Amino acid sequence: MQASILEVRGLSKRFGGLTAVSELAFEVREGEILGMIGPNGAGKSTTFNLIAGTYPASSGEIVFKEASILGLAPHQIARRGILRTFQHNRPFEGMPVIDNVLVGAHRLFTKNSHAEEAVRRSRAEELIEFVGLGGLAAADVGTLSFGQGRLLEIARALAGEPRLILFDEPAAGLAPAELDRLAEIIRGIAARGIAVLLIEHDMHFLLPLAHRVVVLNFGAKIADGLPDEIRRDPAVMDAYLGSHAAHS
Repeated sequence: MQASILEVRGLSKRFGGLTAVSELAFEVREGEILGMIGPNGAGKSTTFNLIAGTYPASSGEIVFKEASILGLAPHQIARRGILRTFQHNRPFEGMPVIDNVLVGAHRLFTKNSHAEEAVRRSRAEELIEFVGLGGLAAADVGTLSFGQGRLLEIARALAGEPRLILFDEPAAGLAPAELDRLAEIIRGIAARGIAVLLIEHDMHFLLPLAHRVVVLNFGAKIADGLPDEIRRDPAVMDAYLGSHAAHS
């Protein structure tokens, strides 16, 4: 079994009188794809924002590589190796694809030298190929389709050499062929030993992809197991998957 790289223990987040996340506990292992599901308002995005440092936790612990990251700013957490994508594409407009990817590697630059820049640019070209944007390195990001923009987001996150990558609904808005490519990329990321934490509403996409699934409801964990176990859980099927998915 792979070692845990992220451990969330008793994590809670309160906004005034509203408890968005309550005593949440789970782990993510090296090279694992962990899916997180739940209805709107279940606390998934809040959990992501707590891990990424966007929100401060009300209580609990977040331990990454055996060190607490509570209280760290997002850029400090990114520097430690946790990077994320967002629900909406966020390109740096007016820049070519390769420069957008290089922005993701800015935390890795140790000195302003042509040799280091050449290494990073070569790495960026490899990542552009990896996500399926080969031949578009010099293209302006404004010419990319929505699906290609999704792939650019992934390449930019990978340029920062994460140990854990957070995917926030990466399948939203993608065509079937693009979904197949996305699943292949995410499996390839995990095969490199990078841990993946994935929020996704499309169960037909997530369940065949995830190694394990955590289910949230009203900010609390109600299930944590293998995809087949989650699929068969009556409460999960009724609340999250729906009858059509339960019989698929």
